[in-house]
Amino acid sequence: MKVLQIAPLWETVPPPAYGGTEAVVHLLVEELVRQGHDVTLWASGDSKTSAHLRSCCPRSLRGTGDFYSKSVYASLHASLALQDAKNYDIVHNHAGEEAMAISHLLPDLRMLTTMHCAVTRDTKRIWDGYVGFFNNISWSQRRLMPEIAGGRFAGVAYNAIDVASFPFQRQKRNHLLFLSRMSVEKGPTLAIEVARRTGRRLIMAGKVDAKDEDYFVREVQPLVDGEQIIFRGEADAALKRELYRDASCVLMPIQWDEPFGLVMPEAMACGTPVIVFDRGAAAEIVEHGETGFVVDSVDQMVDAVDRVHTVDPDFCRARAEERFDAPIMARRYLEIYESMIETRRLQPAAAISSNGAHAVERGAELSPTRVA
Repeated sequence: MKVLQIAPLWETVPPPAYGGTEAVVHLLVEELVRQGHDVTLWASGDSKTSAHLRSCCPRSLRGTGDFYSKSVYASLHASLALQDAKNYDIVHNHAGEEAMAISHLLPDLRMLTTMHCAVTRDTKRIWDGYVGFFNNISWSQRRLMPEIAGGRFAGVAYNAIDVASFPFQRQKRNHLLFLSRMSVEKGPTLAIEVARRTGRRLIMAGKVDAKDEDYFVREVQPLVDGEQIIFRGEADAALKRELYRDASCVLMPIQWDEPFGLVMPEAMACGTPVIVFDRGAAAEIVEHGETGFVVDSVDQMVDAVDRVHTVDPDFCRARAEERFDAPIMARRYLEIYESMIETRRLQPAAAISSNGAHAVERGAELSPTRVA
């Protein structure tokens, strides 16, 4: 199969540290190439890939402060990526609305857009006019998605990790781990509260975005004492794996409906249980009492810390391999690709109404089987 993958430009593929979408794109691309598919990847020019790499800019846009330049590059990236789209069996868009906005110019295009982010007020019009297929990365994300006029639901495909690259360890140290962006929706101050109430040491690591810097300096940094509460900065791939391996558990007191959350399967791959608030896809990823605990409050999180010794590290690793390894994700996307091709073979490209709405039945799923 000949597949065009369009990654965002914000981080390199794969990302050196933070960058969940880019990490997922990298694993999917590498697995498809390994299986013998002909893959072209549009990404930043400093990306590393086994696929054919194409780019409109030499490096990722991370750290560039000019929003206008980012918008211009994102639009250029999408338009150049789609100029040869007719030569591919499938176009898989991970880069969001820019590619969707111009996809209607190619009515025979077989495009799949993976919904890595939420539909917002300022992007809903693009979603309403979208004429391609889309998939969600969790059933929670699908349920919380607002009704849209365009697009055709192709199913759910969970994100994946390279399980073999995460070091497994049965014997854990006694400290807790918080590994995430230092933003209010991730709940770092709540993780600190749990550490203090349990008397455990807490190691924190994560990216501080420019938009979160005031919050971090005002709310989080004063609570970091360097003894019980330790902040390690943004963790690269090596440090992240070391932190997962040693921790007794990972705390995720998330304050928003996170559509997936790679931290959970990454920790599980290291044999480390996760204690997470019951928001978003948490209950789809963490099996309560088996690979961690899904809780509703700080009080319940504190209680769960005392029960992490009941979670079997071997079972955590096994479930990460069975449910979230890269070949599992690639297999699911190949099922979706093949369903898209068969649907278009049986049914000609849908007519486009004057307002850009899709004329076929909306909301129908191509492949309704859930991923175990």
